Amino acid sequence: MSSSLLHVISHTDLDGIAAAAVAWHRWRRERPLKVSLAGYGSVDGLILESIAAGQEFLVADLFCQDSRTVDALDRHYSEGEDPFVFDHHETTAARYGGRPWAVVDTAFCAAKVYYRWLVGRGDPGMERLSPLVELANDRDLWINENPDSRLWQALITLCGPYSLLARLAENPDPSLAPHERATGEDFVEKQEKRFALAVEKMGKGSGDLAFVEPGVLEFGDVSDFGGLVLDRMAEPPLLVAVAAKRFSGEWAVSLRSRSEMAGKVVGMLRDGKKVRGGGHDDSAALYFPPSYSPDQIWTTLQAAMRTIRDQERPTGVTLGDLFKTGGQNESGG
Repeated sequence: MSSSLLHVISHTDLDGIAAAAVAWHRWRRERPLKVSLAGYGSVDGLILESIAAGQEFLVADLFCQDSRTVDALDRHYSEGEDPFVFDHHETTAARYGGRPWAVVDTAFCAAKVYYRWLVGRGDPGMERLSPLVELANDRDLWINENPDSRLWQALITLCGPYSLLARLAENPDPSLAPHERATGEDFVEKQEKRFALAVEKMGKGSGDLAFVEPGVLEFGDVSDFGGLVLDRMAEPPLLVAVAAKRFSGEWAVSLRSRSEMAGKVVGMLRDGKKVRGGGHDDSAALYFPPSYSPDQIWTTLQAAMRTIRDQERPTGVTLGDLFKTGGQNESGG
């Protein structure tokens, strides 16, 4: 990389913020940095703006939704240059894992993908960032070995992603100070009450889709709420969907599952224009236009799930049916 400005584009959760912090500590003494923490709905514009401005950029923990942006990345990349995309989502790996400008590994969180790439090429001063990267990896992959990862996510919800990035830019040690821990624990206690209300409003007869309308949960609640519903309920749904209205008027619908249903629904509904989205097989998001109502979103998700189940249902006569029929005929049945 040159000494010109580097635009770091990353996600707003703990993984994305940790990836941005790794980039900050790696490059801050060598070049000016611009950091944008964004969602899937904004990443295309940020990438294209960087290309148009002649800025070098680094994208971590999220990827563009429009194939035209990918075409622009193909044209922008020159053989032998460093990659500029570091991700871990299955959707990115499946579509773009072979691109020379992308490093994608679904076995780790994005912060760890970028960190391992830096360490692998011998970049200095990376070792002290290992505890932060492992904390993000614990949270993003739901390893659940470090309870502080939930407290960090609580602080992101309370303070906003840029405030936590400032904290990690000043001090990358993920050990929580007493006041940070107390604030995070207080938030988690209140969060559990919101979870109880969300389960109540979700209803016992939700079936395969548990849909939470806006105004019940807050930003940052979704991952833990999804784990509560999918892992602790006696008869969990196939998909948890939490709708939230963004300031732009657009709907952001966070999806969680345990059988790849979230990724399948995104793959079916995403068109890159009217409806955007992306993510993991079991952790993803869709963005609907402001003209949609919560009922229309619910109906659209239900229709997609019904179509997916119909497509996956075996059709016609199977080999087992033939053997079964043959056995009955031989016995005179």
